[in-house]
Amino acid sequence: MKDFGTYNLYLYTEVEFGKDSHEQVGKLIKKHGGSKVLFVYDSVAKMIGIYDEIVNLLRAAEIEFVEFTGIKANPSRKHTALGIQLAKQEKVDFVLAVGGGSTIDTSKAISFGALYEGDWWDLYTKKAVSNKRLPVGTIPTIAASGSEMSQASVIVDDVDTGKKVSLHSDYARPVFVIMNPEFTYTVPKFQTAAGAADIFAHTFERYFYHDSCMLADGFAEGLLKTVVKYGPIAVNHPDNYEARAELLLCASFSHNNITNVGHSKGPRGGAHGVEAILSAAFDTAHGAGLAVVMPEWMRFAADYSEEGLRRVAKMAIQVFGVSPDLEDLKSVAYEGAKRCREWLNSMGLPATLTQLNPNITEKDIPMMVEKGRFGADGLYRSYVTMTREDLAAFYKRIL
Repeated sequence: MKDFGTYNLYLYTEVEFGKDSHEQVGKLIKKHGGSKVLFVYDSVAKMIGIYDEIVNLLRAAEIEFVEFTGIKANPSRKHTALGIQLAKQEKVDFVLAVGGGSTIDTSKAISFGALYEGDWWDLYTKKAVSNKRLPVGTIPTIAASGSEMSQASVIVDDVDTGKKVSLHSDYARPVFVIMNPEFTYTVPKFQTAAGAADIFAHTFERYFYHDSCMLADGFAEGLLKTVVKYGPIAVNHPDNYEARAELLLCASFSHNNITNVGHSKGPRGGAHGVEAILSAAFDTAHGAGLAVVMPEWMRFAADYSEEGLRRVAKMAIQVFGVSPDLEDLKSVAYEGAKRCREWLNSMGLPATLTQLNPNITEKDIPMMVEKGRFGADGLYRSYVTMTREDLAAFYKRIL
């Protein structure tokens, strides 16, 4: 009989979904205790007119606000510190994030830092923990990171190590998310594709546990198949409401932990850890880097162990429609990796590191390996365990 171990599931974020759902922003801010708002947004929000709509709605609701912008992809520690300083100076009591995952992750960091007595970076380096934070509301403008319902915030340490550093806490979950699929119509093709890869990757990671749960597998496989179907449609038909709606929902539910219900808290996945080095070191799109990593990671996991082989083969059959062959699971698993690559290629995403960034060469691999998430024992522990030599070999395989 299967031992499920122990797990917890905490779904906290209120969801407002649909056309014109953003018109509820004033009501939702007041419902969750906001009276003076730090309005955090990126250049996309202003470019497509959402900024003006939100400003008018805040004014109509008589909600005072101050603005913070300038967030870029792979948000930085230095810029986030400016937002924290502004939040403290203005004594805001709510943070509203309008934009992509970088904007939302920055807003989460500000929400903690605004109420933290010491150096807010201690919360990201695990030197301290805090359950005090300002409430955060979100309006995503791209289906990608899922930060709008997740417990995670990722910031690049551009002060010291150059690494991506993450905070994980249930207190980091936003109090609400407003999902209007029409706000994602103007996302460029490449970013739409990279977003689809990121959504896929969040559930991809949760699919690879050492224990299993039939219900969680069903949730995960349904989500993965949805992204595989609708990613290319959204890329080729940007104003297809159905595709945009499906992806926006998948983004949130890929990262709110519902797809790992029934699993223990043991090691899982691994593709994110391998990719995080790339986007931190070379400022590349996170989803595009994952597109390079995932198919080869499937082959690596299939070669790693019998359990890994069975798991990759299951994904190949259930998600990519590979015909079962119990006599040759390796060919099933490899065909799944091939179809995963073909799907990513169909959206115009890179297949190698040099396609991701032509400046990446073999001489960069030692630096990349040194930035790996290795434990004190020198091992990178995920669903598969890698030594430094394994990781170097992996990067050579995808170079």
